[in-house]
Amino acid sequence: MDVRSDFALKLQLKHVDEQATDPKVKGTLETVFKHMTSGKSHYRGGRALVTLLEEVRSAAATADEWQVVRLIQDSLDYAEGRILRPDFEERYRLFQRSTEPLSSHQDYLARTLSASLTFFMQLGDQYLSQHPDASPSEVLTHVETVGRDARYMQQSQERPGRYRILRGMAEVAAWLEQVFRERVDLEDPEQAARRIVTSPDSLAILAADKEGQLLLRAAEIQRRRRDLKALRKVVEDPEASELDLQRTLDGQHWIFGGQFASQAVQRRLVPGDEVDIPLIRGDGALHIVELKRSMSLHGSLVKRHRGCWVPTAEVHDAVSQAVNYLVGLDEHRLRIREELGIETRRASALVLIGHPSVQPDVAEEEINEALRTLNTHISRVEVVTYKELIDNAERALNGWR
Repeated sequence: MDVRSDFALKLQLKHVDEQATDPKVKGTLETVFKHMTSGKSHYRGGRALVTLLEEVRSAAATADEWQVVRLIQDSLDYAEGRILRPDFEERYRLFQRSTEPLSSHQDYLARTLSASLTFFMQLGDQYLSQHPDASPSEVLTHVETVGRDARYMQQSQERPGRYRILRGMAEVAAWLEQVFRERVDLEDPEQAARRIVTSPDSLAILAADKEGQLLLRAAEIQRRRRDLKALRKVVEDPEASELDLQRTLDGQHWIFGGQFASQAVQRRLVPGDEVDIPLIRGDGALHIVELKRSMSLHGSLVKRHRGCWVPTAEVHDAVSQAVNYLVGLDEHRLRIREELGIETRRASALVLIGHPSVQPDVAEEEINEALRTLNTHISRVEVVTYKELIDNAERALNGWR
């Protein structure tokens, strides 16, 4: 692979260095500059340059400097030939000066546009000479069709220096062109990926594209970090209600762990009962989440009993409520499976309740230990605080790279 390294790339990387703030990102950029100037031509490239740029991109993603990730991706695309030099120079205005009324690239574009319009005018005249009764709409349709095919013209082997337009090439390459169009300057990579995977052919290309997968993965990590930050804000709000917590957690089944495949739509599974968040485990079984208050919890989480910290009645009441839900699910198991397609025979429950800050006089480790001890003595219900849930999700997210 021929890797391009030149003055334009160096100027763009100087711009990237100005945008970066993290010391590690700046350090990896400095390594790139040293590599580029270590050769005889002062613009050393090669596979080593690509590897170094990928290290900068990875460091920027780790530091949450997503603007730098995007800029370095442009650097990689230019170095590996996916961005043409005129487009690269115009995008970053690398050589344009305010005193120049028209840059060389703009002048070239103007002359190209003029020649193109002349060609299509001649194409329209030729079509009308063969179809004198053609309507303006038919002429425009013919010109548009030839214009699409012109993107795939080939050099003539019989007449060097001449090119030919093969009719029908646009239709053959339409699906591939759509994939490439959707991968340029993505505003919402997750939404774009959802559109791409509707085509089996496009899915095969995306699965084989390691760089595309890295960018989509980075975007998903960024979205999850944003959701986790929003949840922490609500959890630590002394005025937040159970409804506020439910709205923030709704649709975020990944926060509860990788064993959950989705969130069920139906919340009223048993007459008279409505679960807060119904999750579906990987084995297809139901797992319900019962939400209680966090910082606005009425009362404490643990109390002192015979020299040990034990859960309070507030915690036991929440567990009893979850157990009652499970009993109801067991009793209506057949109906739920037939009507809703949800298996409740092995259903389990999670009770989210409180925050260590509601009892500042008790160490967080003591509270967590008391709840874990309770969990070891109940088989289908688990009790955790909101803080422990968020901390676990954050640790899992930091390891998802």
